[in-house]
Amino acid sequence: MSQEKPPSVPPSPRTSRSIRLVTPPPVPRTAGDRLRGLFSRPAGAPPLQFQILGRVLLHAALVGATAGLAGSLFFWGLEVVEKLLLEDLAGYAPLRAQGERFMDTGSKTPFRPWLIWLIPAAGALLGGIVSSKLAPETRGGGTDAIIDAFHNKGGNVRRRVPFVKALASILTLGSGGSGGREGPTMQIGGSIGALVGRYLQVTERERRILLVAGTAAGMAAVFRTPLGAALLAVEVLHRDDFESDALVPSVLASVVSYSVFISFFGESTLFAHAIRYPFVPGHLPLYALMAVMVTLVASVFLGSLDFVKAQTRRLRIPEWCKPGVGGLLLGGMVVPFLLVVGPVMGHGGQGLGLLGGGYGAAQLSISGAPWFPEGWRGVELLLLLGALKIIATALTVGTGGSAGDFGPSLVIGGIFGGAFGRVAQLLVHDPRIDPGAFALVGMGTFYGGLAHVPIASLVMVCELAGSYDLLVPLMLAEGIAFVALRHRSLYSAQVATRRDSPAHRDDLIMDVLRGIKVGEVLTRDRPYVTFERKTPAGEVMRAVADSAWQDAFPVLGDDGKLLGVISSEVLRTMTSDPDVGAFALADDLMASPLSVRDTDDLHVALEQILANNVRELLVVDQAGRILGFLDEADITRVYHSTTTK
Repeated sequence: MSQEKPPSVPPSPRTSRSIRLVTPPPVPRTAGDRLRGLFSRPAGAPPLQFQILGRVLLHAALVGATAGLAGSLFFWGLEVVEKLLLEDLAGYAPLRAQGERFMDTGSKTPFRPWLIWLIPAAGALLGGIVSSKLAPETRGGGTDAIIDAFHNKGGNVRRRVPFVKALASILTLGSGGSGGREGPTMQIGGSIGALVGRYLQVTERERRILLVAGTAAGMAAVFRTPLGAALLAVEVLHRDDFESDALVPSVLASVVSYSVFISFFGESTLFAHAIRYPFVPGHLPLYALMAVMVTLVASVFLGSLDFVKAQTRRLRIPEWCKPGVGGLLLGGMVVPFLLVVGPVMGHGGQGLGLLGGGYGAAQLSISGAPWFPEGWRGVELLLLLGALKIIATALTVGTGGSAGDFGPSLVIGGIFGGAFGRVAQLLVHDPRIDPGAFALVGMGTFYGGLAHVPIASLVMVCELAGSYDLLVPLMLAEGIAFVALRHRSLYSAQVATRRDSPAHRDDLIMDVLRGIKVGEVLTRDRPYVTFERKTPAGEVMRAVADSAWQDAFPVLGDDGKLLGVISSEVLRTMTSDPDVGAFALADDLMASPLSVRDTDDLHVALEQILANNVRELLVVDQAGRILGFLDEADITRVYHSTTTK
């Protein structure tokens, strides 16, 4: 049966009046149409989902409370193990920051250097066994594992991860491993966020947000900088971007977690510092020079980590043994230093921050100590401490020990920043130069440059200092470090921007499609077949068989208005029962029409296609007149051409 030609061609007498072949005429849009399009919500566009936002915030508060409790237990367990092994058993006197003194650190045990050589090795070995056998993703700092889970694993984390990470880190750090508490608590908190999302059966996007919120909560619990922790969690995922959707949930989780922690241990800042650090514009060149020096040290630190990791991979021993080797080398390096320097400082076994996180060494660079030497001897001691801390951290973290790299990064930056401040004080003879200010700025510059988190590290230092006096020097130094370390990163799992993350691949597609209107893609001059309500099913099937491209067939009323659509799926079902065509009409075969307006964007059209499992949509104007069809292939073609330009 031949079909009717476009209106310019006389109709064939063989064509049934109940089947029409229509060529859509061009429909000019009036100013009124455009004005209505500005104020009308596109069909299928979701309203503002305040219920979802409230649910995510409620879940984030739950994550914050759980992570705060887990962080408090982890911190307490670590303190207990460190006191039992290093202080009570080995007679080691750790150097602590002002805000670290939560337990009685006094010990009358005589210094036993041979135990200091063996305890870090034994603890790292046990931690390596726990990590390698139960959850290999808990080896190392933990931040890279969380970043990878966000980008590549849909925010999924195994249930055992927070427990394994806590145990392995307590064994490694409690025995003197040179690493921080914050990296492990970030992985513990992030894992808790992911698990809460899994048990509450939220969407993949919400689960990722809860993972980020948990990461912030874990950091805030032990570092006590809630705003900086929230910014770090959303900034550390990318080198040149940040996860804006997770910011508010991360802030809420950080506040709750911080509140839980200080309920147990009291409110305090980690470091003692001067009441004020007055801003002196003439000191900015000194801060700029210090930033250059710190970036060089950061490159050396990163190179040391990479070197130890490469050498560790070459060792032909089981993976679980490798952290023990690092602990053995660490003890062999630290013991001679303690034997030589400890008595000079007035106490045998006097620790200077080489074991553990080392925040005591950073405190030393900020505020000094009664026994700390003045002048150039003090500078030499700080430089020696900084160099040894780099090696100690590389031996612990680089061999796979379950210890964070955040704490040592701050400590190393603070040590070299404080050393630079003392050199400037000796050479410039300006009484307004405070080495503590340079130490604090050095902390933020070192970690902010290496981890590509300039905003988070800036805010963290201001929170640590208790004021924004150092804001301008920090901005200058962070900017220099960000540029100088542009192509170096502490975390290999980071991606450049959100566009480069597999987690946002669907978002990228939607962003592209939202910018293109259906009317810009629609082919308006393609003839198509329509039916009337009383068209027999047999005629429908014959007309459909003659159509080379059409997948949805409109059914029109006597007034030309759209009544419904017959889909190709229905017609395929009819072919299995040919007798149906003897008595069925188009009215029996049609379903409710699926359509989009020419003013809708392609994102709305794609949502309709996916929600209804169809390949093709009718496109109508504001008055409901059919303009043509939109196929899923049209959307794919437009997306491909747009993203490959």
